[in-house]
Amino acid sequence: MDTLLKGLRFGRRMLAKNPGFTVIAVLTLALSIGANTTIFSWINSTLLDPIPGALHTSELMSVMRGTRNESPVPPFSYPDYVDLRDRNRSFSGFLAYHDDAMTLTDTGKPIRIWGSLTSANYFDVLGVQPILGRAFLPTEEQKPGGAPVVVIGYGLWQAYFGADRSVVGRMIEINRHSYTIVGVAPPTFQGCKTGLRSDLWIPLMMDQLVFQGDRLDRRGTDWLQAVGRLKPGVDRRQAQQEMNLLMQQIVAQYPDSHRGPNEITLDPLWRSPFGANVYLYKSLPLLMALAGVVLLLACANVANLLLVRSMARRREISIRMSIGASRSQLVRQLLVESLLLALAGGGIALLLTAWSAGTFRDFIPPTSVPITLNGYVDRTVLLATLLISILTGLIFGILPALRSSTLAPVVVLKEEAGSVSAGLHKARLSSGLVVVQISLSLLLLICAGLFIRSLQNAQRFDPGFDPNHVLLASFELSPAGYSEADGLKFDRELLNKLEAYPGVESVTLADWVPLSLNKRTEGINSEGYVPRLHESMDIRRAIVGPHYFQMMRVLLLAGRDFTDQDTEKSQHVSIVNQELAGRYWPGQDAIGKRIRARGEWFTVGGVARNGKYHRMVEEAPEPLLYLPLFQSYRQDAIIHVRVMGAPQAFTSAVTNAVHELDPNLPVFNVTSLQQNVQIASIFERIAGTFVGAFGLIALVLATVGIYAVIAYTTRQRTHEIGIRMALGAQQGDVIRLVLGQGLRLMLIGLAIGLFVSLALTRYLGNMLIGVTTTNTLTYASVAAMLSIVALTACFIPAWRAAKVDPTVALRHE
Repeated sequence: MDTLLKGLRFGRRMLAKNPGFTVIAVLTLALSIGANTTIFSWINSTLLDPIPGALHTSELMSVMRGTRNESPVPPFSYPDYVDLRDRNRSFSGFLAYHDDAMTLTDTGKPIRIWGSLTSANYFDVLGVQPILGRAFLPTEEQKPGGAPVVVIGYGLWQAYFGADRSVVGRMIEINRHSYTIVGVAPPTFQGCKTGLRSDLWIPLMMDQLVFQGDRLDRRGTDWLQAVGRLKPGVDRRQAQQEMNLLMQQIVAQYPDSHRGPNEITLDPLWRSPFGANVYLYKSLPLLMALAGVVLLLACANVANLLLVRSMARRREISIRMSIGASRSQLVRQLLVESLLLALAGGGIALLLTAWSAGTFRDFIPPTSVPITLNGYVDRTVLLATLLISILTGLIFGILPALRSSTLAPVVVLKEEAGSVSAGLHKARLSSGLVVVQISLSLLLLICAGLFIRSLQNAQRFDPGFDPNHVLLASFELSPAGYSEADGLKFDRELLNKLEAYPGVESVTLADWVPLSLNKRTEGINSEGYVPRLHESMDIRRAIVGPHYFQMMRVLLLAGRDFTDQDTEKSQHVSIVNQELAGRYWPGQDAIGKRIRARGEWFTVGGVARNGKYHRMVEEAPEPLLYLPLFQSYRQDAIIHVRVMGAPQAFTSAVTNAVHELDPNLPVFNVTSLQQNVQIASIFERIAGTFVGAFGLIALVLATVGIYAVIAYTTRQRTHEIGIRMALGAQQGDVIRLVLGQGLRLMLIGLAIGLFVSLALTRYLGNMLIGVTTTNTLTYASVAAMLSIVALTACFIPAWRAAKVDPTVALRHE
């Protein structure tokens, strides 16, 4: 220990003697370590801890039915869930839940929140213990409507009840029905889905009062997601096999209610298809890998700086070896100095991470869904930062330490510092590190270029509608006690008011917004179509108001738009997209065909162009059925107003129009359609921003690295250059000599970098929009840019060398 302390004190003194080198090295390491710890903080808060507050999340399995995709529908009906829960032997607990918007209606003006209907064993299976009161009891899942109790979230407890510890037993009104508060959830717990915050939890038995539905008894209505906790000794594959067997037994017993795919897939929560992890489990490890490349690049850069610095310490090291220091002692001391640099960089990186971890939320545009993605610094991140710092110090410190410890003291002490023998051959290791830097920089810059092109394409991408100059605003009538007749009257009057407002081009209502990560589905029957065995007839469905296609500027390929005359008393009509028409009536005219949905037959009155409905990345076209609002009434609606000018300027007009009809009706989620659809590319924008930053760091490090090596080797060759000039070499010859050395390093680095990039960028394919991973223009432009920067870095020392007076150069020591 005493030896270590002495080594630390000596290392600190040596670093303090070279403040310029120390500052550059520490800042380089801080940026690279900070990049890694920032991404790790996000991985820690999502993939490693998918349900904060839950116990042993590695034992929890998300249950999926059918083909895995990024926008799955809920897999189970309540009767199916009960059968699987009671008959399986693989899980110690099996819970179900349903997330949706709710409204607090005893607050003067209703307040929109997000809540969950859950099975009574929800908190027990997750291992979450309320900080006040209790969780749900088994008896609270026995009788529909018989469990008017609620567990509220920590944030709601603080904001709505002022953190009153006597809140248990008090009443709260949700969707115009009263519930008794029985518990308060822990502060970290937000629900079962990563990235989605629930403010309260209500037993499933209250579904009819909360949402006015009759889903509890309907085996053919899939609306519940499920999570199971594996029993000790049972692995995922065993549980999946048993669940599949049980599901097939249910299908055989109720074939009419299970026409679609019924295969069961279990996923660990870090890659659950429900919640943000369905996107993050691919993108975050990729970002972590690229951050690791930045770290290797920084290590090569600092190692080069240490090699250059070691030449100035050759005499010191030789003297220490002459008086008895062993090679292992020297290596240990030099590694201690490297570790001091790395730990200093890690300390600054930790401060950067404390800020940058919270930038996750800055990428989230305004949305009706309470997305709460964020990173944080905890003990796990602290430990990771320490380990990364130590590993970094060993990586960049070992080669310079070993190189310095191989010096022959007698030779060094006799050697003149300016001798030709101290020339180019002593920089071979540095040159090799420069090649590594150029190769890694090219890889990062190509990745950055691909993402930049992808984001540019996202801005120009045609989603099948025009998102510009459209204002969105949401309201819900059911918590205010509106009947269907009153609600239809309200909707008509609201549309008339908004249409008359100056600057409004068109206005409509809808129950969804494309490219906002929400999905509404409907089971249908198509006239004349016989489903294949196990073919699902659940498709995307949108309920929209009059003139929706005109307002959204969705091209109608045939037929007409919905109008005010499409009412309950008129013929029931629908509009289908190209994909639906081609799937169910191939080669036929879809106009006049009939589709059964929501218990009624609708005649197809129009065919709309396909569009993007879920995300901006490449996705297969999906069938979509549009139904008219005045024939398929919904009490939750989103106002769509196309205006002349900036949409935000019409916010007060839309709000006032609603409040003129009902002063107590809340208007929420007011945003532009352009902002709202940005959520469809949120994960690509996160990746693009950070990969672009990594590329910029790489470019700077590569420039500094090649400049340092060329400047150092050129300085070592000053005597040689003087001889050449004395024998008749011109300035141009000297410049070509130095540039030739840099050019060789650059070409080797580019060749290796191109090969590595072609091999690795193929893993980016599913994150890019409208650009291939072998985009020739990106590769060519990045290689040209890096070449120009590298040659510029080489030209500066070359120009300086050419300006040296031969007489001075010959006397150089």
